[in-house]
Amino acid sequence: MTRRLALFVGGAALAGIAGVMAFGAPTRAQQAGPAVADSIASTYLAASDTADLLGPRQPIFFRHDLHAGQFKMQCQYCHYSVNVSPEPGIPSVETCMGCHAVVAGSDSGGRAEIRKLRTAWSEKQPIEWVRVHFLPRHVHFPHQVHVAAMGPNACATCHGDVSRMPQVFKVNNVNNMGWCISCHVERQVTRDCTACHY
Repeated sequence: MTRRLALFVGGAALAGIAGVMAFGAPTRAQQAGPAVADSIASTYLAASDTADLLGPRQPIFFRHDLHAGQFKMQCQYCHYSVNVSPEPGIPSVETCMGCHAVVAGSDSGGRAEIRKLRTAWSEKQPIEWVRVHFLPRHVHFPHQVHVAAMGPNACATCHGDVSRMPQVFKVNNVNNMGWCISCHVERQVTRDCTACHY
């Protein structure tokens, strides 16, 4: 009986130590300290500073240079339908709140913009983003085909390096058929009219 009790107590002690190690001890990644951004830190800009930036002013000053640049978020995280749809999709408020339910911003300007997002979320209102890139109605640009052919960094080919843009603006004249044909010639892909006009 004493031996059984010793085995039981010893087993319980080992289980307790294992539990502390599994759940209480920091992991190697946690011990390494906070992550260090491997890119240039974005400059401080408040929404009131956007008047001098290229591109349309948005209802919420969404910083692509912070999200895609400094924090290295892939375009496909927010524009999640780009791999399966002709349209890249504008992120829903729910997508934004996936992070910003807990991330409140690191400065007063960021916190003010995140408050706008949280207000839209609590009032169940969509954010009316201003579209930056337009194509004529008779042109079809299936994003999923281009991303599949050119890889996850295909976005920069047409949209420029948005990871360096505080506010997105039109870099290339994607409305010009010549620009698209030049790209197709360079990559030796179809120039058949029905590829884009159907």
